[in-house]
Amino acid sequence: MKFGIIRERKNPPDKRVVLTPNACKVLTGSFKDIEIIAESSSIRTYADQEYKANGIEVVDDVSSADVLLGVKEVPIDALIPDKKYFFFSHTIKKQPYNRELLKAVLSKNIELYDHEVITDKKEIRLVAFGRYAGIVGAYNGIRAFGLKNESFQLPKAEELEDQKQLIQELKKIELPNIKIVLSGKGRVSNGAKEMLDGMGLKEVNVEDYLTLEFDQPVYCQIDVLDYNYRIDETRLDMFDFFAHPEAYASDFYRFAKVSDVYIAGHFYASGAPFLFTRQDAKKKDFKIKVVADISCDIDGPVASTLRASTIADPIYGYDPQKEIEVNFKDPEAIAVMAVDNLPNELPRDASQGFSENFVKYVIPAFFNGDKDGVLQRARMTQNGKLTDRYTYLQDFVDGKE
Repeated sequence: MKFGIIRERKNPPDKRVVLTPNACKVLTGSFKDIEIIAESSSIRTYADQEYKANGIEVVDDVSSADVLLGVKEVPIDALIPDKKYFFFSHTIKKQPYNRELLKAVLSKNIELYDHEVITDKKEIRLVAFGRYAGIVGAYNGIRAFGLKNESFQLPKAEELEDQKQLIQELKKIELPNIKIVLSGKGRVSNGAKEMLDGMGLKEVNVEDYLTLEFDQPVYCQIDVLDYNYRIDETRLDMFDFFAHPEAYASDFYRFAKVSDVYIAGHFYASGAPFLFTRQDAKKKDFKIKVVADISCDIDGPVASTLRASTIADPIYGYDPQKEIEVNFKDPEAIAVMAVDNLPNELPRDASQGFSENFVKYVIPAFFNGDKDGVLQRARMTQNGKLTDRYTYLQDFVDGKE
């Protein structure tokens, strides 16, 4: 079977790859029936020569490959009919901006596998960039705090080589006695936690965070039942929350009253309560002045996130009284960092982590009859139709919703 690593064509450019040169070398040494080619790219974090040095042919035309591997959405005019594709399609939540992409995938008889739904039997994701989004997002959040308050300046993450250098830069600064709240307990949030721990910040529990003052900067990592409560006041577990999010209301405001910085690393499910609303942000005791929204759900659970920002221009301001975008240095503004492709600022680290898991969980499925169902669960389209698991998208494709 022949795999092709495609050139990333979405703008702004993405430097990440699904398979690193070393991963390709491991695969060609492990599976006798595998062949890998790489489409020439001047953008990729790994140069063409690095693939060639590991025995991988670099070509201008990947149409000879059976399976094409990319990271971001492939432009419609670049899709090759009758192929298998892996990329983040951003369609599983019925994102309207990619409706035409999904329609094109179907019309071109493409077998689409979405990285976001590559899972094990328990629906746990097997390949993801989330940890690296958290790593860069936390760094960018601290950087935004320094720029907002004109108290220190950190270099952009994209100017540094790896996570180790990011932490070294963070250790050079001295934060005032601020409180940082970090939402979530998954890959994204735990990546952010690595950075807060790496720079030596003290972690405190929920009760102490809400009630005590400290003579040093501290942070608190909170989970869904820390910032949501069941409306009928029964105390259940997080699985009940995931099953019945409509039965819950947000309790995040108690954190907003005491926090200076908010790092949003949670996963937001449809129907769940917003963490804080635009009305919440108008209140006099709403204290948060910097939001690093790694999750980046536009006009969603974090009211200050009006739009995604970019690596080139990562911070904007939100005026809570006027509900408009302003300069983030405006005294009334909440500084918002909402870059939606954060791992691209740490492309080599992110690619290595992603590639290791793709080699471990995905490629073997093509050679073992997909015995664990990895491909079956991730296959969104086949033979010009949505697969059974994704037929819920048919009305979306048809433009009925």
